[in-house]
Amino acid sequence: MSKDLLIRAVAADATIRCMAAVTTSLVDQACQRHNTLPTASAALGRALTGTLMMGSLLKDLEKITVKFDCQGPIGNITSEADAYGNVRGYVRNPQVDLPVNEKGKLDVGGAVGTGMLYVIRDIGFEIGLSRDPYYGSVPIISGEIAMDLAYYFTKSEQIPSDVSLGVFVSPEGQITASGGFIIQVMPGADEKLIEEISNNIVNTPPSTTMIREGFSPEDMLYKALGHIDFEVLETRPIQFRCTCSHKRALSLITALGKTEVADMLEKDVGAKLTCHFCSETYLVTAGELEKILDDFPAQED
Repeated sequence: MSKDLLIRAVAADATIRCMAAVTTSLVDQACQRHNTLPTASAALGRALTGTLMMGSLLKDLEKITVKFDCQGPIGNITSEADAYGNVRGYVRNPQVDLPVNEKGKLDVGGAVGTGMLYVIRDIGFEIGLSRDPYYGSVPIISGEIAMDLAYYFTKSEQIPSDVSLGVFVSPEGQITASGGFIIQVMPGADEKLIEEISNNIVNTPPSTTMIREGFSPEDMLYKALGHIDFEVLETRPIQFRCTCSHKRALSLITALGKTEVADMLEKDVGAKLTCHFCSETYLVTAGELEKILDDFPAQED
């Protein structure tokens, strides 16, 4: 099995921009954390993979959030990546599992349904910078994730793109293959070259088929681009990694205010917080709540 890895590449004098990734292990970890059933696993895995590849274009301190605000039974899908190969995410309803579609595939489109796709890029939020984030949005046109991201790139960023994403879930519920690629046409690209790439992609096997056969990210690009040479600009390890911590849990409780904290102490003799992004649970003791209360400034009479 190929290890989790992401590459960025260019072709045709940088008029073609490419990204490819194998995400099998990190998607399996995410699905285990959230206890997802197969259809939800496929939706989450595709979103995590797509967001990771979009994150590979970020600069230091930038972060990208991709949110599918869905009308289907999955509720919504949220994934977030940084510039360093870290990604986290969740689905609102992890227990969604629909019958396979007419193609015999997991019915991610049925689970997602209609709605809106939002992309938010911000910089330095974690360290207190206040630069306004970038917001982009488009309607969800298929619910299959890859086609929706391609539509977003074309309509919102004016970058024609082919996006391939796949997740293979074993009968036991394990993720045995996950990954994909993005190929984008930049200004100045030759029309004949664009047509050739489009024809190549139509004949390229599904991402999961290639990954199950041991393809690396670079191998997938060779298959998708045919004889067109490309230059790998970066190869990076990738992982599912959340930014939550016990310290952050204490900060969140503090932000609720003195009255709410006192109520927690009196009624529950402590607190329990679960992170949406990774399902990690943090227990806050009565002693920690008492310290939070002591640290609040005394109220004036």
